[in-house]
This record gives sequence, structure tokens and C-alpha cells, in this order.
Amino acid sequence: MLGHANDRMSVSEKVSRIDTRASKRVAIVGGGAAGFFAAITAAESNRELHVTVLEKTAHFLSKVRISGGGRCNVTNRISEPKELSQNYPRGKAALIAPFHTFTSQQTMDWFEARGVRLKIEPDGRVFPTTDSSQTIIDCLMQSAQRAGIELRTNCDVRNVTKSAGGFELEIGAGETIRCDKLMLATGGCRTPAAGQLAVALGHTLEPPVPSLFTFHVAVPWLRDLAGISVPKVQVAVSTAKLKEEGPMLITHSGLSGPVILRLSAWGARALHASNYKFNLLVNWLPHLKEESLAQQFDLQRKNSPSRLVVNSPIAPLAARLWEALVLASDVPRETRWADLSSSFRHRLIQQLTRMEFSVSGKSLNADEFVTCGGVRLSEVNFKTMESRLCPGLYFGGELLDIDGITGGFNFQSAWTTGWLAGRAIASS
Repeated sequence: MLGHANDRMSVSEKVSRIDTRASKRVAIVGGGAAGFFAAITAAESNRELHVTVLEKTAHFLSKVRISGGGRCNVTNRISEPKELSQNYPRGKAALIAPFHTFTSQQTMDWFEARGVRLKIEPDGRVFPTTDSSQTIIDCLMQSAQRAGIELRTNCDVRNVTKSAGGFELEIGAGETIRCDKLMLATGGCRTPAAGQLAVALGHTLEPPVPSLFTFHVAVPWLRDLAGISVPKVQVAVSTAKLKEEGPMLITHSGLSGPVILRLSAWGARALHASNYKFNLLVNWLPHLKEESLAQQFDLQRKNSPSRLVVNSPIAPLAARLWEALVLASDVPRETRWADLSSSFRHRLIQQLTRMEFSVSGKSLNADEFVTCGGVRLSEVNFKTMESRLCPGLYFGGELLDIDGITGGFNFQSAWTTGWLAGRAIASS
């Protein structure tokens, strides 16, 4: 297991001596997953390169640190390229060929070869066995150190220009960096300004909008159930032709959990166009058809006629949630199964299978923010991640118009695009 010695090392101590005989200088803007993976791949593949990673903030790999609640969801066990690509609302067609070259199994092999032990959870997510993102950070930092990569923090690249000999990067305090090859891996474009370096070199940005967000639902009884989860529900937005199944979590502000995040990813642009105001249909018991529910009610009437309806939850619904759903159907609290009228029974079945909520907005995790949008995919060669418009320029990660659903897929696209870019840079 990797230690945490790098936490106590200064940036200058982490930077190995650079070979002054290096024939080509490579600058990678962005010290996140894609940038680090590209830098390490390039430096390990071609020892004559002088590779520098330039990070705007004071810390490298900050998104790796906070991902998965600090555990770091490294990737997903799905390894077949076409199946893997189906988890990307934007970019699935473009990623099929790259995933044939570097897939999730190769990601796991890469980390395990460097001493990181991994585990696959039942839902397919892959984590370090330490359940600590620091393990992944240490691995990447140590690999960069061994490869002789120069690492610079607090390095804000304000402008870039293409010259006959490569690129010139303008950095704060009047500093200019020159390089032969340039990679942009600056992360998701929360605003168009975040992609201005790509635009300065002739690229087009697809408009950025949020992806992976939760829903605001202003229903008092729902808010009172905050913290209750349901293992499997079906949610739908009929106006946007969206439907998903999976676990859902009730929160103080509304609805969250994997099924809501997946729906928000697939519907990112449509929900943005609606100003995040739409009707959400929830089927609380998707494993049961209406006829099956009616049969269960008949059995309750026959076997427990004197039992109160509010005290008879149907699995897997929690007792408090069941009670709230019954009361939200206007079934009086004191109603026994023997007294449940056909009209109330019909209303309860409809509420359990087609409950409608009015969504009034969204919430975002500011740290793990994911965007849909970025550099237009048709402008990038996905065999090498090189720009089709500006030779010598490469891209990787969320700066591209690629985003995945939850489950390790956004990191996998970062590892894959970073690896491809690094190999291409090393051999060009």
C-alpha cells in the first residue's frame, strides 16, 4: 500500500531534475486526472521529453481528492468498449475507438502495477482498498516524480499563441513559457471563459450546461423524510422523453441519488432549456405492475382486514415513506384494509406507480461539478487526441464535450484520453 509521504513534500521537492538535453518541451495545462495521466504516459514513453504540468490552483488532483466522498471512484468494471461507451450522454460514439485502445481493465492494471490495490463493489464501481483518494494521488505524484516531470502550481496560463516553433504561454507576473507540444486538460467548462485557451487556438466550444445534479421539490412531507432511500424506483420526465431506474435518496431539498443524477446527465440540455422547472413522475415500486399491487391489496383485505393501511408497508419501502405515500393519496389515517374503498384503492395505486412532483430547480455539488459541453468533438482526432485545427495541440478529460454518468465513467474518459494524448505526444 502506498504511503502518504508526498503530503509532507513541497512542490519543489516533488520535481525531479530535468534533463537539460531534452530535445522537445511539452506543456500540459491542467493538473487533474487527464493531465497527470498524459504527462506520465508521455514522459515514460519518451525519456528525451521535458514535460511540465501547469496547475492554476495551489493543489494538484483536487477533483481526485474529493471524488466518491474522498474514496475516489477510479473507474468502472465495465470493460467492453461499446458497453462502456453507453454510459456517456455526450461522447459515446467518439469514445468507442479509444476504449478499444485503453479501457477500464487497463486502468486497473496500470494502478495495480504501481502498488495500488483495488476492489470492485457490487454496483461495478472500482475503489482503492484503502477507501482513500490519497492512495491514488500518491500513486500519480510518485509516478510523475519518477518520470522526471516538472510540476508547477499557482500557474495561471492567461493566453496562448501558436508560433512556427510551437506555442507560447503567457503566465502571470509577465512570464512566458515556450513549448513544442501543448496539451489542454483544464477540466469542465463551467463557463465559456474556462475554455478560452482552446478558443484562442481556433476551437469551438459547445455551450456548457450542468450535468449530474439533484432536483428541488418543495413538498413539505417529502422534506420530512430526508435521509430515506429506496433501492429501486423509476423516474421519468415525459416532456423530455427521459426515463431511468435505480436507487433514489430523499433530501432536505428534494430528490437525489444515482437515478436522479443519471436522469440529469441524459437530460442535461433539455432540463436546462426548461429552466429546471418540469414535472417528474416517480414509480416507487417498478417491480410491481398495477394488477400485482391490486392483488396485494386484496390479500391484505382478506388476511388483515382490521389492520390500518398506513401500518402495512410494501417492501422495499420504509415504514415512514409508506405512511407518507398513503396519506398523500388522501387515504384517511384511520382507514383499515377492510374499509379501503375502490376509489381510494385506485388513487393509492396511482400514487405508488405514477406520483407526480413539480421540480422547481437544481442543486449542484460545487466540488464534484460536471458539465456537459466543451471542445467540439469533430475538431479532435480521437486516435491521438490531437487537434484537427492546430497541429501539436492535444486535449483530454472534461474540457472536451464528453461527460459520463456516475460510477467512475468520467475518470475513465480522463484516463483514456490522457493516455492516448501522452502516447501520441511521445511518438510525434
